[in-house]
Amino acid sequence: MELWTDSFLEYLHSERNDSLKTVEAYAKDLSEFQEFLEEQAPDASWAAITADDVREWVIFLLDEQKMSAASVNRKLSALRTFYRYLRRMGWVNINPMEKVVAPKKKRPLPYFVRESEMDRLLEITAEDKTFKGIRDRLVLMMFYETGVRRAELLSMTDASVDLVAKQVKVTGKRNKQRIVPFGEELEKEIREYLSTRQETLGENVFPALFVNENGTAVNESQVAKIVRDNLSKVTTIKKRSPHVLRHSFATAMLNNNADLTSIQKLLGHESVATTEIYTHVSFEELKSEYKSAHPRK
Repeated sequence: MELWTDSFLEYLHSERNDSLKTVEAYAKDLSEFQEFLEEQAPDASWAAITADDVREWVIFLLDEQKMSAASVNRKLSALRTFYRYLRRMGWVNINPMEKVVAPKKKRPLPYFVRESEMDRLLEITAEDKTFKGIRDRLVLMMFYETGVRRAELLSMTDASVDLVAKQVKVTGKRNKQRIVPFGEELEKEIREYLSTRQETLGENVFPALFVNENGTAVNESQVAKIVRDNLSKVTTIKKRSPHVLRHSFATAMLNNNADLTSIQKLLGHESVATTEIYTHVSFEELKSEYKSAHPRK
């Protein structure tokens, strides 16, 4: 086994011109797999390896070594390259890696702001009655109370909002439109913003619902800064973007017994499978509460 391994590593170095670090990583991965095989069968050889042997190694890495799916996939990539080389050299007739499916990477849970933190933030921002203060507060509330994306908020015009029906028309990905309802609190904030905008800028036709004090539409970086600066007042989470407020909307809806399919439609997700990530968020929060409160945790 060492002869074939050495030949492969020399190929990586001489023909592929891979870096020394890359060659060492491949050598380590192959050595670990070989050690695992020899524990199972001392007379193991590269030519006799089957897909089941590789699958058992994957299970060992995931369950026993507690390795992440990403790390396991990197090791499998090394094996795939190795067996392609062995096939090219004519040293093996069958490539066992062709029947091995890589483990799925665990999808990272989205960041979100707790309801208590948002309540505190909205109390703080209610004190600023300047045009900018009222506008920025409405930006936060629009994200949190409708779950829209940043691009969707930026594309809103005055005509997008129906204050009588208490709903906003949203233009989402691939120009798909959806209607998102909102409550009396947001209606009140929109009316206050429109009134303050008129007092500040007059009865003009504006390019967007959210504008600056000179009448120009706010841009992506401005909205990102509004959210980032305000969220930093109430939370220490690393990510403080408009999308975090979209996640917060979905999580709050789920925590307050909203139906998953309804949340899917409000968010404009193509599939409910995308929305299901928020069930994991809620479960993680539930586990956290359990660990902090149960006497025999």
